[in-house]
Amino acid sequence: MIYIVRHGQTDLNKEGRLQGRLGMPLNEAGIHQAQVLRDELKSIKFDYVFSSPQERAIQTAEIVSGLKAVIDKRLDVFDLGEADRLRREEVIMSGSIPDPSLYKGVEEIKMFIQRVFHFMSDAEEKFSGENTNILISGHRCTTGCMGAYFLGIPEDKNVLKYSSDNGKYKAYEFK
Repeated sequence: MIYIVRHGQTDLNKEGRLQGRLGMPLNEAGIHQAQVLRDELKSIKFDYVFSSPQERAIQTAEIVSGLKAVIDKRLDVFDLGEADRLRREEVIMSGSIPDPSLYKGVEEIKMFIQRVFHFMSDAEEKFSGENTNILISGHRCTTGCMGAYFLGIPEDKNVLKYSSDNGKYKAYEFK
């Protein structure tokens, strides 16, 4: 079973700011969310734990699983470029991302989906058919993208709808 976890709350989440690669560690509420999730999943023995390289995702993975997370850059948060850390209401969006014509450094959506799907495809190839429990810790964007790997990209192309709230998870199985 694949357990896809969204990291716990940070101060940037609390302040309503976009949080990308300039993110922050978990705040007190985020640590508590990870501990609650750990207790909720305590009957599961995780065989593998993977995380985005962002500290908030690593903290969540390790609190929930009690294991050291394997960091994979393909699970990194969507690069928001110059929109990183701005208040949500200040940012001019183009669909579900900051408008790349206004903010330098915004990652191309196709490349983002490709790198997350590449990780998932590698994991499926390696672990499909095994009776293993895998925890993957990420962000709203990456957890949503992983959901799209299993459920398909929605018609409106907004993979964020497959994400969960901070400190929550969704479970899937490789075919």
